[in-house]
Amino acid sequence: MDRIFSGIQPTGNLHLGNYLGAVRNWVRLQNDYECIFCIVDLHAITVPQDPAELRRTTREVAATYIAAGINPNSAVIFNQSTVSGHAELSWLLSCITPLGWLNRMTQFKDKAGKNRESVGLGLYAYPVLMAADILLYKATHVPVGEDQKQHLELARDIAIAFNRQFGEDFFPLPEPQILGTATRVMSLRDGTKKMSKSDISDYSRINLTDDAETIDLKIRKAKTDPDALPESVEGLGSRPEAANLLGIYAALTDASLGETVSRFAGVDFSRFKKDLAELAVTVLGPIAAERARLLAAPDHIDTILRHGAERANAIAAPNIAHVKELVGFLSP
Repeated sequence: MDRIFSGIQPTGNLHLGNYLGAVRNWVRLQNDYECIFCIVDLHAITVPQDPAELRRTTREVAATYIAAGINPNSAVIFNQSTVSGHAELSWLLSCITPLGWLNRMTQFKDKAGKNRESVGLGLYAYPVLMAADILLYKATHVPVGEDQKQHLELARDIAIAFNRQFGEDFFPLPEPQILGTATRVMSLRDGTKKMSKSDISDYSRINLTDDAETIDLKIRKAKTDPDALPESVEGLGSRPEAANLLGIYAALTDASLGETVSRFAGVDFSRFKKDLAELAVTVLGPIAAERARLLAAPDHIDTILRHGAERANAIAAPNIAHVKELVGFLSP
């Protein structure tokens, strides 16, 4: 069976974009692939974190995975730092990754901004850690959003470089999987910007912790334009907010964007927003309730993560041992 690897950082509340762009698709993949779903806490510390908050949010992400429908008895769920092979392989791969490759990574430029000289090395080098995450398990497929395709291409380049240097096709070349109608959910306040946990305005996103009243309020306050909804998909070209809200509705109903546009053609935004809010509450409400139930038993979540780490390490340990042998390290 082909193997999937993916992960989410435990920083801030997960939101609708995380659910539609990642977690929901993972739920659907778990019956057809061997799935490893990580909580990437090593990536989280590329920027300063409060230790207590990091532990709390790690459990929250694990609870969200399970509440959304990922089965921890079949898929592997664990937090990245509990499998040492991630950090070990990241260093080994760093030694064969040219600086020029990392200099082309656009996300570092976006995140560091004007502070490029003062940010930590981890923020610059984390694409290599991301490659190590994937290659450590010899993953064959990686579900990614459009903004992560560059990092997956880097992982493939690093795998090719390693295989060539050591004369063995050890690492497979992972293939991207971009699934679903709304793989890139945009801000409710600005349809040209991606929905983000780091946005200052909480009204820019629907958190998976939001109750029905909050979801309804955020959708009603979502930015729109004065015109009725278009008659065709082509009419969305210059209307990013309309495109975003219709895309969200399409994804939540598993319909195509064209079908959704036809359904609401000529309808005013107030009526459409009412329908969208009711749909979002119906889909997200049960997830929020189950998530709250799981978080009330943190020891149970910790047990799931510990068991997942054992299963992940059983896959990772032989692979990292073979890498060390190829590199020329003496075994203990």
